[in-house]
Amino acid sequence: MQNKQIILKNRPKGYPDSSTWQLEENNIPDLEEGEILIEHHYISLDPAMRGWMNDTKSYIPPVAIDQVMRAGAIGKVIQTNNNPKFEVGDCVTSWGGVQQYSITNGDGWYKVDNNLATMPMYLGVLGMPGMTAYFGILEVAKIKAGDIVLVSGAAGAVGAIVGQIAKIKGCSVIGIAGGKEKTNYLKNELGFDEVIDYKTENIYSALKKKCPKGIDVYFDNVGGVILDAALSKLRMHAKVVICGAISQYNNKHKINGPSNYLSLLVTRSTMQGMVVTDYVKQFGEAAKQMGIWLKEGKLKSKEDVYNGIENFQETYNRLFTGEKNGKLVLKVKE
Repeated sequence: MQNKQIILKNRPKGYPDSSTWQLEENNIPDLEEGEILIEHHYISLDPAMRGWMNDTKSYIPPVAIDQVMRAGAIGKVIQTNNNPKFEVGDCVTSWGGVQQYSITNGDGWYKVDNNLATMPMYLGVLGMPGMTAYFGILEVAKIKAGDIVLVSGAAGAVGAIVGQIAKIKGCSVIGIAGGKEKTNYLKNELGFDEVIDYKTENIYSALKKKCPKGIDVYFDNVGGVILDAALSKLRMHAKVVICGAISQYNNKHKINGPSNYLSLLVTRSTMQGMVVTDYVKQFGEAAKQMGIWLKEGKLKSKEDVYNGIENFQETYNRLFTGEKNGKLVLKVKE
């Protein structure tokens, strides 16, 4: 059997290009005692992947050169060599990487029921993005009913769920996204109270108009100018959650930090970063609650699925061009 894999060949400066990765096809070795062979069906594409390619200090070691590109994956066990935890046919998910198959002893892999939800949903609303949104807005921001919540990257995999959870909890929610299709989706389908199209509106003027009383919580997925503008609208004792900074990930120079940070001092506000892996032990309870909201129709998910491991780079680029709707997923099972 052959395994198609996306291998990291060079550390990019700025946007990754054709020299960053290489598609390779390698033989799948025989299983050793206790190992399982997983056939990947879908791969998760996330903005964090860009940071994992940098050889810099971070919350997780960088992907090594000549290694499979790190990514979340979901698939099914197709072979086992006396592994006590998994059986052929089990649907499982973990950090399988951008490849069609993976061999593992099962550590870090979790069984999921793909009869209750689709496989792509386990990479989105019931996966890392959903967990990020859940713990970011409930545990870090600690929202309460009546809060005014501003979310950037609001049509993305994390932002859309953040906004919906805030609505469920009785908050007023303003979403920032790019383009009419995305802003219409936020307001008409997800029930956001207000939306700002950063592509056509001046962000400062729009915030003044749509957040006239200021904001209690800012959930940041983009960084840069939008973060700076949001800091100017903080109410007393507001909370800023730093989840991501997609506008800065491909910079060739220094990251542009906020110049309005003194707003934190004036309003006695807090700014806190969050990494979802800090909450691994609580994923089960979060998934249960999210499942209830999905069943009740209070929470909606959208997955944007593209086909073919050969199309990895083209699909990955959609993370940064905005040419996607919801959670970006690559189908790799032929």
